[in-house]
Amino acid sequence: MKILVAIAFFLIIVSMGSALVYLMKDKGKSNRTVQALAFRVGFSITLFLLILFANKMGWIQPTGIR
Repeated sequence: MKILVAIAFFLIIVSMGSALVYLMKDKGKSNRTVQALAFRVGFSITLFLLILFANKMGWIQPTGIR
């Protein structure tokens, strides 16, 4: 489970980085920045749903604030 979460975070960071590169390169003349940010939102939603599902299945346990 930790590996899946780490991969999802990595994909989110890479998507944000590529959006920044496209923003600087294209100067707003193409939709690549929007597409990269849309992928980031998709990865974030997928990660959130994965965490909810893993909690429901008992694969992860909430620990609370210590």
